[in-house]
Amino acid sequence: MTDVVSIPQEGGPAELPTGRFAGREVFVEQLRAAFAMAAQAGWKEIIVSDANFYDWPLGERAVIDALQAWAGGGRRFTMLACTYDEVIRRHARFVRWRATWEHVITCRRSAGADPLEIPSVWWSPAWVLQRLDVAHCAGVMSTAPERLVAVHESLEEWVHNKSAPGFPSTTLGL
Repeated sequence: MTDVVSIPQEGGPAELPTGRFAGREVFVEQLRAAFAMAAQAGWKEIIVSDANFYDWPLGERAVIDALQAWAGGGRRFTMLACTYDEVIRRHARFVRWRATWEHVITCRRSAGADPLEIPSVWWSPAWVLQRLDVAHCAGVMSTAPERLVAVHESLEEWVHNKSAPGFPSTTLGL
């Protein structure tokens, strides 16, 4: 069961669900809402992490519209994955958006990592969605400062020490 917490942000208050979630539909719906909230609230940073982003709604028009509204000066979007093959295959709109906004987005790849070790997380400075059981699509959403800090520190460790640049915005042919 989830609660809704209203937290004022730079762009005004946002309704943020908190608590446990279970099921793919709930997971995807909360991701859609997260991107919309980021645009509404004007959060400066977003970090997303998943083994391959297979079941994320990255290619949906509503998500791209939210990212377009969110993107701008001083914003930072970081992605971490084992592989970006599914992003390229399943999320064409996102791939195009990524090429346009390459100055805002950093993509990191941890090719040698066990896909089950890569965190499945959507993080912002005010709210986090963390999938703890990828197979059953279950996890937790939180605004608790201690969870925000712990998840951010874990993601930073992966980004800076366990990954390398990946998913270039353009591919140059020879």
